[in-house]
Amino acid sequence: MKRLIILSLFLVSACYATAQSNLNVVQTDAGKVSGTTSKDKSVHIFKGIPFAAPPVGDLRWKAPQPVTPWSGIKECSDFAQSPIQGKPNEFGVYTREFLIKDEPLSEDCLYLNVWTGAKTPAEKRPVMVWIYGGGFVSGGTNVPIYDGEALAKKGIVLVSITYRVGILGFLAHPELTKESPNQASGNYGLMDMLAALKWVQKNITAFGGDPNNVTIAGQSAGSMSVNDLVASPLGKGLFNKAIAESGANFLEGQFGGITLKQAEAEGVKTAQKLGASSLAELRKLPAEALLKQFGGRPIVDGYVLPESIAAVFAANKQNKVPVLTGWNADDAFIGQLKDATDYTSEAKQKYGKRAAEFLKLYPASNDEEAARSQINISRDQTFGIQNYTWAKVQSAQSGAKVYVYRFTRRLPATEAFKKYGAFHTGEVAYVFNNLKFLHRPFGPVDDQLAETISSYWVNFVKNGSPNGTGLPVWPAFNNSTNQVMYLGEKPAAKPLEDKAALEFMVRDIK
Repeated sequence: MKRLIILSLFLVSACYATAQSNLNVVQTDAGKVSGTTSKDKSVHIFKGIPFAAPPVGDLRWKAPQPVTPWSGIKECSDFAQSPIQGKPNEFGVYTREFLIKDEPLSEDCLYLNVWTGAKTPAEKRPVMVWIYGGGFVSGGTNVPIYDGEALAKKGIVLVSITYRVGILGFLAHPELTKESPNQASGNYGLMDMLAALKWVQKNITAFGGDPNNVTIAGQSAGSMSVNDLVASPLGKGLFNKAIAESGANFLEGQFGGITLKQAEAEGVKTAQKLGASSLAELRKLPAEALLKQFGGRPIVDGYVLPESIAAVFAANKQNKVPVLTGWNADDAFIGQLKDATDYTSEAKQKYGKRAAEFLKLYPASNDEEAARSQINISRDQTFGIQNYTWAKVQSAQSGAKVYVYRFTRRLPATEAFKKYGAFHTGEVAYVFNNLKFLHRPFGPVDDQLAETISSYWVNFVKNGSPNGTGLPVWPAFNNSTNQVMYLGEKPAAKPLEDKAALEFMVRDIK
């Protein structure tokens, strides 16, 4: 009988250990979760794990609150609902593979997803936390090109997180500030990201990840968010590396962050437009009514962001972490292009004595050249000068290296899409090694480039440097050699080609 009991206990322990070793069921701080596996069984996938309480009712426009623990095993095999926003529709080059699913959308949106190739919790693999873009008014994690399986197969744990967007994520108002214990309002989306990073610190070990080796990464508004988190004192200890693709809030006067007072004034006007005379009335309005007030962005609230990004870095108060950053050759958003005559005339009128210098940097000897210059101007003003300035400042400060890239591959496309070239977001599918999700006529050069870029990113996540065996050497950026990795058909490092143009634009912004 005694032997039978011992044998039974052994079998129970063996079964439990097997389950743990396979990560079929994982214990989080709020309860157990189960997920699915990749087709080849090499990657465990968990989708829709709650990391904060639903920000609804009285929790609308409040800092994220703890999850209510659950009993039993929560099945996490499907993406949770995306943050409520305008209905995602295809536009321009952005076909369905770049967008979230139409449904479901909800205020109850604070969930994250995990892809891990670890076999046991003891492996402590490096972690990359992905923050999506969308102009702070849209986005979600169920975008096809954000699938984390390919990166997990390269040895890291990929976590993608959601955050509130638009008016629900970034409304400031005097009443909100007054009720806040921190006397601040407006940066709820950023606080969601911080809450998700705290979840990673508490729970990622159970998924085979290393909480002491976490990289935050994002693109566009996600990249700007990475810049904000690096500058925020609340980010201290939550990550030790950062990847910022096409976006930062670095320069004063452009994406530099409006003040709390300015944002509160905007919030009062928004409430008036909605016919709400109090915060209580605002919280009772249906979310669909709020969406009529389209907008939202991080602010200098005195709490999440105590000062502007530029001021934080100028005082060397940022979280000092290695950074990988860059932008795309055709990172541009422009309307109707001007012909060479109109372009030149406007340049002379705008820049006066500096027009000759400007036209040398952004020439217009014919209509085709003028069109190219206008694309470059939009790229540089919106993204280039932001990420370039971050790299300049960081490289001048000791303590953490910065690696800079320029993505130049003009994505293969049908005639309708060829004009977009190396467009905004075009690099993301290469980063995730997910070209299979895009319906484009890719060839061997694209497959190799995706393999190279994803390896650079994984290497950086692992050890703070993109370099590794079999890859072209990527030198750290500094202000004397200005070496940048050009990621195109033949990746190679060389001096930044348009430094003079970027410096001109930086002076123009200031």
